[in-house]
This record gives sequence, C-alpha cells and structure tokens, in this order.
Amino acid sequence: MNMPPRTRGGYTSSAPRRRPTGSERRRRVQLREVEPAADRDPVEHPQHDRDETEEVFEGVPGGPIDRCILRSFHKHIAAKIWLGEDQAPLKLVNHGAKLQLWELDMERSRIYETVHRSGLAPLTSCNHRVANRPMLSAFCEWWQPETTTFHLPFGEMTITLDDVASILHIPVTGSMISFSQPLRVDDANALLVELLGTTDVEASRETEQCRSPSVRLLWLRDHFSTITDASSDDDIEFATRAFLLHLVGCTLFADKSATSVAVVYLELFRDLSMVGSYAWGAACLAYLYRQLTTATRFEVRQLGGYLTLAWIYEHFPGMFSSPDLSYIESRPRALRWRPHVIPDSLQSVRERLDRLQSSDVCWEPYVDHRAEHPFPDIAWYSGCIKCGQVVEPYHPEWVLRQFGYIQTIPPRPFAPPRPDRSILLDRYWERWTDHVLTDQSRGRRCQYSGSGESVPEYMAWYDRISNRIVQPPQLRSGFTTDAGSSLPSHAASTSDTRNSRALTLLRHVISGGREQSLDHFWGALNEAHSILAGSDETSASHSTPSPATRPFFSPPTFVYPPPASVDPPPPIVPPPPVTVAPPAPVADPSAPASDSTQSTTVYVRSKRKKKT
Repeated sequence: MNMPPRTRGGYTSSAPRRRPTGSERRRRVQLREVEPAADRDPVEHPQHDRDETEEVFEGVPGGPIDRCILRSFHKHIAAKIWLGEDQAPLKLVNHGAKLQLWELDMERSRIYETVHRSGLAPLTSCNHRVANRPMLSAFCEWWQPETTTFHLPFGEMTITLDDVASILHIPVTGSMISFSQPLRVDDANALLVELLGTTDVEASRETEQCRSPSVRLLWLRDHFSTITDASSDDDIEFATRAFLLHLVGCTLFADKSATSVAVVYLELFRDLSMVGSYAWGAACLAYLYRQLTTATRFEVRQLGGYLTLAWIYEHFPGMFSSPDLSYIESRPRALRWRPHVIPDSLQSVRERLDRLQSSDVCWEPYVDHRAEHPFPDIAWYSGCIKCGQVVEPYHPEWVLRQFGYIQTIPPRPFAPPRPDRSILLDRYWERWTDHVLTDQSRGRRCQYSGSGESVPEYMAWYDRISNRIVQPPQLRSGFTTDAGSSLPSHAASTSDTRNSRALTLLRHVISGGREQSLDHFWGALNEAHSILAGSDETSASHSTPSPATRPFFSPPTFVYPPPASVDPPPPIVPPPPVTVAPPAPVADPSAPASDSTQSTTVYVRSKRKKKT
C-alpha cells in the first residue's frame, strides 16, 4: 500500500511538494513579524530582520541597483518619468479658506473653551491658503512607501513626530486612534442622530448626497455655526462636536473629495472631556504617510494633507517661501512662513532638487523653538503608527541627521501589520518608552550642530538601494551631446551649485547675529570664497565633507590686490583775499585833519553786513 508523502508539519498530502512563490514567502515574513510567538510578549515589536531567503529583484531603468528595499519601484512615478512619461503638478486639497467661514468669537466662548482643552485649538490658525503645486509634486516624486522617507540626492529625510509637534503644536502622545471596523452608511446615520442631534431624514439625505458615510463641510456650517452661548446645553454640545469634526476635516484628515469629511471621526468626540487624550499628531502623521504613498502612483492627480508644505519651508528655508518677521516662538512653526506662489515649472523644481546637497538643508530647524516647545522624547519611538485603518511604519533610525546624529546604515524596514491585526499596536504604543532607540542605536552626535554628517560607507550603500536622481540627463534643460561632457546637465549648473552652497553657508552665519565670534564670521567668508573660486574639492560631490577637514574656523587668508596708482588730486587753493576800502570815518572835530587815507585787508566770511 502506497502511503502519501509526509510533510514537515506531520500532515500527509497526495499533491507533490512545490517551491513557494515570492509572494507567499513575503506573506510568511509579514505574518512572522506580526504574530507573536507563544512564549513571547503578545505586544512584542515586529522584528527588523527578514528571511534570508527573500528574493532579490533586478533593477529597472532609473531605479536602484538592488531592489531589496524599494520593491515597488516599478510602479513608482519616478520610474515613469525616467521612461519619458510625465504629468501635470498635483493638486493639493487645501481647506484654509473654509476655516475662516466658521470662527469662534466671544459669543461662542463655551465652544472655544472645549476646543482649547482638546489640544486642537492651534489648528484654527495653522493653515495656508496658497500652495506651491510644482514644489509639492516634485517632493512626492522622491517619496518611497517602503521606508516612508524622501530619498533625496544626499540621503534620506522624513516628517517626524518632532516636526508635527513643532509645526502644529498638537499632542503627539496619548491613546492611539483606532476604529474597530470600517463605518457603514447605516452606522454613520446613527452617529449623526446620536452625537449631533439631527433627525433620521436629515442624516440619510446627507449621506446619500455624499454617496458615502461622510457629511459635507458646508452642511456642518449651515446647521451648527449659528449656535451661541445663549443656546441650550445640548445644542452647544452638538455644535462643539460639529466644529471639531469640521476642524479635523479641514486640516489633519483632509481627503480628496475636497468638500466632505468622514463621519467615523465623530466617534472620537463622543466624550468631549477625552478628546485631549488622543495622540492626534501620530494619527496625522500616519494619515499623511498614506497620502504621500498614494501620490507616488502615476495615475493620482491630488494630494491630501497639508503638513508637507510647512515641513519643506522649515528644512529648506529660502527656497520656496519667505519668513514672517512678526513671528514669535511661542506660536506654532506653521505660522512662521508666508507661502507664495513662485512661477516655477515642475521641470525647474525637479532640476533644483536633483542638485540638492547636504549643505542646502537645515537639519535642526527648531533649535530656537526648544525654549517654548521642548523636544518630545516619543520622536525616538521606532515602530508603527496608525490612524484608524491606516497603519504605517515610523523609522527614526533612517533619518538620524534630523536629530543631530551621524547617519549610519539603518536596519531593514519592517512591513506594517494588516488593519485587522493592528489592535496589537495599541498596547505596543501604550508602552512606547520601552521601544525608543537606545543610545547605542543612535550612535554619535554630529561634531557641529546641523552639519548633516554620515559615515563613509553610507553613501555607497545608499547608491545601491535607492535612486539619487529622478530624471535622466537627456530630459533636463540645457542637455547637449557635445563630446567631452559625460553629464552636461550637471556641468551647466556648476556655477549655480556653487552659488547655492556659498549663500547657504553665509545665511547660517548671518542668522546667528552678534552672538558669533569674529573668527567664526571670517572663517565662513573664507570657505564661501573658496567655494566660489572653485577650489573646494567637495563642490562636485554629493557627500558631506568631514567637519575636521573644513576650514570653517580657520583665519582668513584673503589677499587683497594693492590699490591702483593714480595721480594725487590737486591741492585745494583758498580763494584770494578781497581788498575793500573801509567806509569813510566820521570826522572828529577834536582830531587833527589828515590828508592821507588808509586801506585795510579783510576776508569776506559772510554776505551779512555787520551792524555798527
């Protein structure tokens, strides 16, 4: 009797054994990272190390050589751009103008007090009515979903929890925002009736018009913006929930509908005294990560979430905005900038980003802001963050330079768990102090603040697993096929690159004010002079020079040419004296008569006659 073959797990099967496919192996890796072992803590952190048998993908045109990290690059918009396909700039979903249509004045002080206690009051002023679409589109082309970071020419950067806390001044610690399951239309109608006091007919009519479990922002303003302190307590409570739903729908969770907000967020405002206990900053960041990931697909035309705008202004000052001179550090950093539309094309912004260097970045923009808003320790948390059904990884070890540390080769990113298993993250997030980067994982601090240093082997590793330019040279402006120029687009922009580096260096010195020493100032001038003169050997390299080799604090070595020899100016000759005859003296009868006359020499000083 022929017995079926016995498998490794003890079961028998008549089907022949086959080798698992790549998708099955990746699925097994994700399950091993998410499901805790029986003898482990049920909320143990997902492991960074993956199965050694993972397949290695071949490179694509314009993509990384080794696709062990960026596995979905073939679907990325950068891959399409490299092949010559292009699209118009993305449209930013911005509701800054809608916030001004519902303001809380003195007649609605009771609503404002509840909003202030919730920690969301700064959002009422943190909005930009103007957005630079080419700038946002170009940065989205650098975003990579696997690492949730921007892969720029000099390395990686991302939006951290420290950025959210400093830019918006909303809480980043507290309970994770979780929803048990996606909300259906019937459940949305029941929430509107229970928490906003509407009728079944009004709720059904509104959700049917939105064709989803959502309500229009205009509908919220029309029904609740007229309620004042003179109204009943129930009406004030309903209006407060409606205002908070309108506020997060215009700012943190703005979606691509541009007119509505999901009713599921109304559940967070059931108990108004508990609104401030949520980690709104972490939920905002997870939602923004997902919006940026969606925007990396070629067929997408819109971008939700507005936090990216202020983040670019902070880390790339002077490139796309101008500061507000009336800003004070006690206010959110989103109010520091005055965004304006720059008449740049998407192509010109791409070329500017392709030429970016580490010296063009403000790595630590919140140094002056720490006195009013200290650094949040939860920014060192390494794990997953979520907003309802949206779960995204958060990797501070990939952007150590933004925290003032030397960047090293980071561990592999971990795949986030499925939404139905994300309940484990709530307990994991509650113990976030046990899952921050240790001092050993952080490494060494940079020698100089904001220098953006990295270990020598980092850039070699980064060149292999990432793409440092978005466009091929033949698609850039000024491209030529003349012999002797291997990369004409970079050669044509050498002077622009040197000017940018010199201006960035001088800008950091000038912003220091009178507190800096004279040697520091002259050293900066010396380095700027060497950059403009072309003697800086690092001007053509994307890597950051070692601070020990930079002549930043060296004494000035300027040699000024002697002044040209010119003829001395003719001496100034005073005007000749004027000889005038004095008036005839009055005859004195007692004096003897004289036949001779006298002449007197005087200098004329004024036209006014002297009184006698």
